[in-house]
Amino acid sequence: MKLNPLLPIPLQQLEQTDQWLTLRPLNSNTDMLLVLQLWVSAGWLRPLDHAFTAFLAEQEPTVTPTVLLAAALTSYQLSHGHVCLDLALSIEQPAFTLSLTHQFQQQPWFPSQLLKQIKLHEWQLAIEDSRLVSTGEQQAPLVWHNGRLYLWRFWYYEKLLTIHINQRLNTTLLPPKDLSARLNKLFNNNNDKPDWQKIACAIATRTAFSIITGGPGTGKTTTVIRLLALLQTPAVEAGKPLNIQLAAPTGKAAARLSESIGMQVASLKIDEQVRSYIPTSVSTLHRLLGSRPDTRHFQHNKTNPLALDILIIDEASMIDLELFAHLLEALPTQARLILLGDKDQLASVEAGAVLGDLCRNAEQGFYSPETLKWLETTTGEALNSLPLKAGNNQQHPLAQQTVMLRHSRRFASDSGIGQLAQQVNTGNIKQARHLLEKTSNDLRHLMLNQPNDKAFEQFILQGSQPHDGYHHYLTILKKQRPNNTTPIYDPAWKQWANQVLSAFNQFQVLAVLREGIWGVSELNKRIAYHLYHHGYINHFDGWYEGRPVLITHNDYALGLMNGDVGITLAFPIENAPEQTVLKVVFPYNDGTQNLREVLPSRLSSAETVFAMTVHKSQGSEFSHTALILPDQLNPVLNRELLYTAITRARHKFTLIESQQRILDEAIKRQTVRLSGLAF
Repeated sequence: MKLNPLLPIPLQQLEQTDQWLTLRPLNSNTDMLLVLQLWVSAGWLRPLDHAFTAFLAEQEPTVTPTVLLAAALTSYQLSHGHVCLDLALSIEQPAFTLSLTHQFQQQPWFPSQLLKQIKLHEWQLAIEDSRLVSTGEQQAPLVWHNGRLYLWRFWYYEKLLTIHINQRLNTTLLPPKDLSARLNKLFNNNNDKPDWQKIACAIATRTAFSIITGGPGTGKTTTVIRLLALLQTPAVEAGKPLNIQLAAPTGKAAARLSESIGMQVASLKIDEQVRSYIPTSVSTLHRLLGSRPDTRHFQHNKTNPLALDILIIDEASMIDLELFAHLLEALPTQARLILLGDKDQLASVEAGAVLGDLCRNAEQGFYSPETLKWLETTTGEALNSLPLKAGNNQQHPLAQQTVMLRHSRRFASDSGIGQLAQQVNTGNIKQARHLLEKTSNDLRHLMLNQPNDKAFEQFILQGSQPHDGYHHYLTILKKQRPNNTTPIYDPAWKQWANQVLSAFNQFQVLAVLREGIWGVSELNKRIAYHLYHHGYINHFDGWYEGRPVLITHNDYALGLMNGDVGITLAFPIENAPEQTVLKVVFPYNDGTQNLREVLPSRLSSAETVFAMTVHKSQGSEFSHTALILPDQLNPVLNRELLYTAITRARHKFTLIESQQRILDEAIKRQTVRLSGLAF
């Protein structure tokens, strides 16, 4: 039987043919495409990767099989967040580089077995000689650069990023003349030594690009508010206020920043006129750039740049390479771009880990003698005594504009949560286990056999504190609910709804996966059933009072963003108080107590959120966070995901697992997204 290399091939069907014995994928393009199709059928390669490779084979019939293999692997790498394929690493460490699970390492004709037959030098020569590949000077499907193979579009984005950031680093902007005095006035109550927030503000005044990174509670938002006051005050005094814009990658992150900034600007001791010129509303990056439906393009670009003087972007770790490139193209040359984010958090869902790449040297410092002298003179902070590595302006230009905040105000020095996050971040399995197993006020460890364990049911229902379990918000929902005879316009209804929302945000279950017995889909059903069984809610499917929902797509008509969380509540109908109508209430997240009330029928993209994925939780924090690990390893499970989950907790963190080895293996795994970004 002759197999078609363009059609799905079940593994057992291939094994039943003589073709299995005669496949020579490194000698025949047809055999190579058959092997790629086998990978698709096995669930390792995407159909898109195979289709792209088959298209290249049609365009260039004389292409060698090893070039087709490289093209398929390059396309596949994008699905795992990598911008390119590193050929040497693919041969030396195929399991690590290509995210191979055990089953894909052992089967004949699977990547690790196939790559053993390839010599790196010959593979590189074949790629360099192919008409499908260029060095970037001419447009071609693939680009070969410094031992890495790119799809042309992503090579272009990376080159664009490098050019624009270097240009901004070389764009010197004049800081305020009395910078030292202004800094001292803004930071006169800060006892940190050295005061990294003050240092960050000083550095950000010098050029058109700077980065402020740091873990939870290190004061990134506080720093940027004072920076805006520092820059806007002299501009307002001169009668030329700066146009400042604030943005974040997602609607949820934008809402959280709006809420935080709104409160901090109001409490800042500055001139009222200056305060009026510091924005408190935050836009999503897509809305700021003006996304065009069904295209990759934006209204604002290099020919139609944004009209602004300063752009602050929060949660920058979530920005992918493509969006970052579009953003830089749309920025005016003299505009200041300031990135805020935690370099150790989960990277973007799409290809690229831009903030992680840019902050590669943040912890070591690499400040030049000139930078250190300027900082000490300007800020009065002593840095020479710190264990920072020496750098110079030529080899480490980006380091001179990067500051890592190091003093956490969220976690005390003896905080179990803070220590656990640090041990996970450094890959210390033994110490992480020790912290989880010893008695601690803010850490808890729970072993379960399956999600319907009585221990899990009890954990979900109630605990000793208001932020333990989901009983707290449901108790407030029932016991503090106004009487139905209370007019619907009475402020008591709004106060009650805010109390329920606040109580729900005290506790949150996080999961790694969407599907499976430990995934959010199954967990949400299980938790809802437990709550129903014990009388906390009157239904466990459909729409019911008490149902928490997560918005999964931006809805600009309703003013709801991807990641917004609301609670379904029953309100009396005006003039018919004995009847009620269900409405989903959402906070505005702007520091006020205002609410959006939406009929469930208008929510086309909402799902129950007793449990949410760690990815969806980015930008949020809860009094008590519980992370449930799956019973099997998964490629998305790594130390960055663990760190992100742990640091969502403010007062208490619970780890729930059924297999101890899962946590240990996850701590071993560190996300390394391959790219060529270097500064």
